[in-house]
Amino acid sequence: MKIVLGSDHRGYSTKERLKHLLAELGHEVLDCGTDSEASADYPDYAVPACLMVAHKDADRGILLCGSGIGMTITANKVAGIRAALCHDELTAEMSRRHNDANVLCLAADLLGDELIRRMVEVWLATPFEAGRHARRVQKMMAAEKHLCPDGEKVPTVCDLAPPPKSKAKPK
Repeated sequence: MKIVLGSDHRGYSTKERLKHLLAELGHEVLDCGTDSEASADYPDYAVPACLMVAHKDADRGILLCGSGIGMTITANKVAGIRAALCHDELTAEMSRRHNDANVLCLAADLLGDELIRRMVEVWLATPFEAGRHARRVQKMMAAEKHLCPDGEKVPTVCDLAPPPKSKAKPK
């Protein structure tokens, strides 16, 4: 597989170690940066990495920052991306099995190297189950366009909620 990596300064050293692990596992590694531990903004690295996945220039992506949260939020802003913030092997496995996650986000400050290694191995090896999950993934992806899979507008909470009651006092 072709795997693209991206990190901010907090994830830099873990990203560098991951490059070696992925190469040992036989994957081609693409690195979108950062290239040091100097302060860096995670969107600057998440967006290019996710665009590579979305445009099929990479099969999957792995993003790292201190908590993993900023990378995850940013990644999911890119059309075609299903990024999952995972904390253990089970969440990594389920993100693939049920959600067909194409980007794995990791908290470099909160996870040890051995756990990250196991999570990445599980995530890369786990197939998407499809079946009933395929319908759900299709709905998730349709929400990017605010359309249902059949082309109808996706109802939002605003569409479904009753109008607010007026707070004006009667005269």
